[in-house]
This record gives sequence, structure tokens and C-alpha cells, in this order.
Amino acid sequence: MRVSRTQAAENRETVINVASRLFRERGFDGIGLKDLMKGAGLTQGAFYKQFESKDDLAAQASRRAMESATDKWSAATAANPGRPLDGVISFYLSMDHRAEKMDGCPVVALGSDAARQGAEVKASFEAGIKEYLKMLGGWVGEDDGEKAGDKAMAVLSTMVGAVLLSRVVNDPDLAQAFLDAAADQVRETVAI
Repeated sequence: MRVSRTQAAENRETVINVASRLFRERGFDGIGLKDLMKGAGLTQGAFYKQFESKDDLAAQASRRAMESATDKWSAATAANPGRPLDGVISFYLSMDHRAEKMDGCPVVALGSDAARQGAEVKASFEAGIKEYLKMLGGWVGEDDGEKAGDKAMAVLSTMVGAVLLSRVVNDPDLAQAFLDAAADQVRETVAI
């Protein structure tokens, strides 16, 4: 049975969304095409009509994951418009975010995997990271020019590292300590 163009476009979006979540949960190499397509409710044969390769899908899923993460940052700032960075710190450096492997930050979930991927996957991450830095730069003092960029990089590095470290330990108290220490350090760095 032939699929309409509209249905094919919807199927493609479904696959990208599912891959975005499953890659964050299992890594790029932690899930095969058969299981990925099964998760999207489609057959493996449908994959080849939609994507050039698994690398093509990985790049598009990475872009989607970064967009989703940026949307979460925006929602966190909207919830705390007077102190947007506090909103992001509260959301990002939390035990809830630590537990969100499928929907959490793709840089934390896939950073080391992305470093071993091709240029297109790296470009997706780079674009998302630049968006994070742009948002952070506006909150840490745009007037400082270069200093704001340096602060934004330090803040992002601290936050990503803290969530990563909190995920690799079993002890919930130690995990919380990483998140709390990072929140304190970020606040000190930007003098909130």
C-alpha cells in the first residue's frame, strides 16, 4: 500500500522524534534500526525511504534533541522571567533532570558519543550549544562583551559536567551534591 506524501512526512517526523529520545537514552550505537523503527511504529523498510543512512538520522535527531532542550530552557525562563538564569539552574541542575535520560540534555546524554560521530552530527550539536551560549550570554551580562562569552562558557561547562557526573554515580546524595555545588558555583560566577 502506497503512503501519501503527507503521511510520509508525518512518519519521518515521528522517526526523528523517536530517534531523538532513544539515542539520548541508549546512545547512537545502543539501538539498531530495527528497534528504532519499531519504536516509531514503522517497519525497517520504511527507514530507507526516509533517510540516507543511520548517520543522516543521527544528525537530524541530534538537531531535534538540541531544539527540544532549548525549548525547555525557554520554558524554564518563562516560568521565572525576572531571574531567567535562576529558572534554568533550578530546572537543569535538578534530580528530575538527572533522571530524564530520554528527554534530558542531549549534550549530557550524547556528548562523548557525538564527539565520535561525523561532521553533520557535530554540526547539530554545535548549533545547539551556540544557542545555549547565546541565551546564557544574555543573562550573565551582555555588556561585558568577551567576559559574557567567557562566563557563558564557564556556566555551561559547569552545568553540563555536574549533570553528567550526577548521572554516573549510584549514590543519590553524591549526585545531589554535584548538582548543588554546580548551582552554587554558577551563581557565584555570575553573581546572582
